[in-house]
Order: sequence, then C-alpha cells, then structure tokens
Amino acid sequence: MMRFLLKGLIRDRSRSLFPLLIVTMGVSITVLVVCWVNGAGGDVIRTNARFFTGHVKIMTRAYAEQADQMPNDLALLKVNELIAGLKKRYPQVRWVPRIRFGGLLDIPDEQGETRTQGPVMGLAVDLINAESREVKMLNLEKALVRGRLPRAPMEILISDEFAKKLGVPLNEPATLIGSTMYGGLAMQNFIVVGTVRFGIAPMDRGAMIADISGVQSALAMDDAAGEVLGFFRNDLYDPATAHRIQSEFNRRFEGNDDEFTPVMLTLEDQNDLGTALRIFESASSIMIFIFVMVMSIVLWNTGLMGSLRRYGEMGVRLAIGESKGHIYGTLILEALVIGFVGSVAGTMLGLSAAYYLQVHGVDISGMVKNSSVLMSNVMRAKISPSSYYIGFIPGFLATVLGSMISGIGIFKRQTAQLFKELEV
Repeated sequence: MMRFLLKGLIRDRSRSLFPLLIVTMGVSITVLVVCWVNGAGGDVIRTNARFFTGHVKIMTRAYAEQADQMPNDLALLKVNELIAGLKKRYPQVRWVPRIRFGGLLDIPDEQGETRTQGPVMGLAVDLINAESREVKMLNLEKALVRGRLPRAPMEILISDEFAKKLGVPLNEPATLIGSTMYGGLAMQNFIVVGTVRFGIAPMDRGAMIADISGVQSALAMDDAAGEVLGFFRNDLYDPATAHRIQSEFNRRFEGNDDEFTPVMLTLEDQNDLGTALRIFESASSIMIFIFVMVMSIVLWNTGLMGSLRRYGEMGVRLAIGESKGHIYGTLILEALVIGFVGSVAGTMLGLSAAYYLQVHGVDISGMVKNSSVLMSNVMRAKISPSSYYIGFIPGFLATVLGSMISGIGIFKRQTAQLFKELEV
C-alpha cells in the first residue's frame, strides 16, 4: 500500500508537486525569518559587549555613576593586583583592563604648528602583549584599512573616515590633547601607523585605538584603568553565571562607603541593555510566533484544499468497497510524507540562505550613517539550535492537521449522495 501511495503522489502532480512546493517555500521562509531575527538582535548585544560593557565590568562606584563622561580621575588603582585576584577567583572569565578617554587629536604641519585637529573618542587596550586577545576581540586585523597594527606603546590606530577628514598621513606624529587622571593638562605625541573601519557609525566618525601602556603614561595613570572588563571564555553571555559572579564580588565590599570601592556590573546593567534585551526577546518571540502561525494557516489551508478537491476520487474508492477508515488513513499518510519531505527540503533551503546572510550579511550603512546607536553597519543572520526544527511546526504539523480536518468529510458522505455524484 505504501508503494502504491508513493507512485500516486509521484504521478499526480496536483497531489504532490504543488503542495510540496508550497510546504518547502513556507518552511524555508519561516527558518530564514527566525535566523534573521536572532542575528539582528544578538548583533547589538555582541557589539556593545566587545567594545564597551564586557559580559561583566568592574569600576569604582563614583566612576560607575558618571561612566558616560569617562571620568578617569575616578579610575581604579592597583589594577594589576586586582586582576591577579580576579583570575584566581573566577578562572572561567578573561579579565582585561581598559581606559576610555576623550580629547583633541592635533595634526601638525611641516613646521610643527597645528594644521588641523578634531575631537577623538579613545579606547586604550592591551595591543602589544603577545598573550592578549584584544586584537582578536575587537577584530582589528579585519578592520584594518591602511597601514599596520601598533607594535610599540606610542603607536596608534584611528578610524579611516576620521583620518581622511583630517588628512592624516601614516607614520606621522599626532598629538593627543586631554586631561590626566589628576586633572592636569595632558599632551602626548603618538605615531599613526594605521587606519581602521569598524562598521559602527559612532566609532568610525572619530575613534582612536591605542595600547594601554602608552595611554597610562600619557594620562599619568600608572597601574590604573578606568574599567576592568570580564568576558566568558566561550565568548557567549551567560546571564545566570554573570549575576552569580556579580553578587559574590559585590558582597565582599558591602558596608564600605568609599567612592573608590570597586563595584561589578553585568552587561544588562549598562547602556540600558537589560531593557533592550528583554524587549528584543519579547518582540522576537511574538514576531516568530505570529509568523509561524500565519505560515501554519497557509499550509493548513493548502492541505485542506488539496483534500477537498479529491472528494470525487474518494467517492469512487468508497463505491468500489474501500472502507472510510482506510481512505482517511491513507489521506493522512500522504500528508505525512509531503509534510516531512517539504519540511526537510524547506529547512535545508532556509538554512542555506541564513548561512549566506550569517557570513556576508546585509549592509545597512546608509540607514545608520548618522546614528549614535552602537550597532554594526552589516546585519547578519544567526543559525541557532531552534532553526533546525522550527520549520517543522508549520510544514509538518499544519499540513497533516489540514488533511485530518478535511478528511472528516469522508465519514459524512451518504450512499445516495455518492451515486448522484457518480451519475454526473
């Protein structure tokens, strides 16, 4: 009987080809949309974590209250000792010191006088230490447009757009004008050895990346850092573990009112990312649910209409003595075959398209050119474990359900009505 049904599906295109194409396309669209929603939302979280928030971050209490102003006069002291203790207590986390700073980048002419200058947003990280993963974390090798990466403390990178705007040549000096940790005037010459493009509009407008040892010297911040960021070693944010580490760390300093007491924040406590994360999770769940239900209704209707068109065939089969239960069973079996094959094919097609978007992405730089939101200019899809089975909900279950509902009409057919149909 199974062989007979398969032959019938292959030979009769109205029973197989059209429903199979609809199921395949519906499932592939469902899978692609789910991957796209997961990737678009996750990109904002990853970008903020890599450049600003980490998975957890340690600052002084006073610094945390004014973090947007980058108050390095309230920075952490004895950072090396602090990080050594953190590595022993929390080995599952990578701890890195960073300094965020602002100032003017002055570009001199041949006589050493100011030729042009512009405001710069600086980020000091460990660039020249061979054991550091900061170059990989910030994706600096791929972001490099011209020149090379810094190899000495006083070598810097600036954003390519900023360099073109100021007309900054490579391997030439540039003077950072800012303030020291103690409020004094800081003026330090650096050498611009390369330009980068992060694909993040706010940073591409005026970013400076420097080695932390050079910036510590320029800003009189020896063994000090504005922030210590922690990243889980698998590079994935784990809310439960992050909150547990935060509670353990902050509990050690309870009752200490000193404004320079260190405090730990999780990713969700910074830049309104907790609210954004909850909104994204709710919105994505609602969007995915609505889309899956819509596709389910479409595919359910396909199964329903396909079965209704075959009432004449079912009448003939009843007339030659086939039982109603057997006809109903074969109808569901055919739907199972079409739903399964279509769901597998649609999932593979959707995952293929999602993989392409995960690797190459879609450039939306024109939409975020003047945006101050820290997000990538290239939006990418993300293949998650749910992507492998989410398409079977509309593709398999909805198709079978439509055939089951439409097949109920078989049991309502009367002998007199059947003979009347056969006469026509």
